[in-house]
Amino acid sequence: MNQPHPPRRPVVITGASSGIGAETARVLAAAGHPVALGARRLETCEQIAAAIRAEGGEAVAHPLDMTSDESVATFAERVTTDLGDIEVVVSNAGLVAPGALVDITSQRFADELDLNLVGAHRVVAAFAPAMVQRRRGDLVFVSSDVAVRARPFMAAYAASKWGLEGMVNALQMELEGTGVRASIVRPGPTGTGMGSDWDAELGGFVLEQWIKFGLARHGHFLTARAHADAIATIVGAPRGVHLSVIDVNPEAPVEDA
Repeated sequence: MNQPHPPRRPVVITGASSGIGAETARVLAAAGHPVALGARRLETCEQIAAAIRAEGGEAVAHPLDMTSDESVATFAERVTTDLGDIEVVVSNAGLVAPGALVDITSQRFADELDLNLVGAHRVVAAFAPAMVQRRRGDLVFVSSDVAVRARPFMAAYAASKWGLEGMVNALQMELEGTGVRASIVRPGPTGTGMGSDWDAELGGFVLEQWIKFGLARHGHFLTARAHADAIATIVGAPRGVHLSVIDVNPEAPVEDA
């Protein structure tokens, strides 16, 4: 007996050149989704897309600067031409840099908010109206545990993620009854490329402050795959089921009895 084919649900992933974004592209492509990868590092996205195609998946890549209205709009046009109506958007692009709030410039503070928060809205503006018209779609936003447990020396990042979750909570109410779901994945400590460009001495100092305030209780870190799997669970939920928030944290090492 022939099994029915699953519906074709093209996916857009921002910040797809590394970490959670890249792994999400691989996981969703393996699940049968056509995927469009977007980031400023286009060459890296193209390499990931080529690897997905080599495994039998469907993938394209285009440049994307989340701080530019024009870039987001152009990206949306290109991926829709390539893959058809976009059913799923994973808003993942983010920026975090260490520094005391009293020391960083207002411009640097604004730059993090522009990418992490306003950039997420640019993606909503580009893709959500068509989803509402079709009465179907998933908008998945990658947040951070700093949205519920602010960390010192990351004030701009914390502010952006608190703002992101406030925006998405309002969006969830506004979308009720449209068939479009807005969801949050909230990663805990994760070993990705984010933060790899920090000065080693400053990074060590920041980690010491996390320990001081009880924000790093053990040394286990998640891999990007944990969050990609959480995103796949959200996207794969049947209609009528809304996984509104998934909080993903590393399990502590098992202690001896």
